Amino acid sequence: MPATTLRRATPADADTIAALVAEAYSPYIPRIGRKPGPMLDDYGQVVGDELVFVAQQDERIVGVLVLRLEGRELLLVNVAVLPACKGQGVGRLLMDACEAQARAAGSEAIRLYTHERMIENIAIYQKLGYCETHRATQDGFARVFMRKVLG
Repeated sequence: MPATTLRRATPADADTIAALVAEAYSPYIPRIGRKPGPMLDDYGQVVGDELVFVAQQDERIVGVLVLRLEGRELLLVNVAVLPACKGQGVGRLLMDACEAQARAAGSEAIRLYTHERMIENIAIYQKLGYCETHRATQDGFARVFMRKVLG
């Protein structure tokens, strides 16, 4: 297994990120009845507007992390890993990078949300110390909102 490295995304990465997100999220379409929110984003705009990192193995992008500073908190907008690379620690590397970015920015907490039917993701976030704060429908999606206070 090649080493996984992390770097800031560039505008040239936008199409590759969009393809990765489509591959990572498409298995959820039958479960939730439509494309998940991250599949609807324009990644050219996302890379320009947000703090975006990619995980690479050799020259291949295998994961993406999208963050947004909101006051004293960091919003984890999206984290996705190529299905073929699951179980290789890529997701953990991205989540650790999220926490490192939050601490470097002086954030007191990290917030995120996921679809209520993405139960595997909810379980992963809980294992990583995120607590559910509430559930709500947003943009037509039934979402679970979670937060992790940084100590």
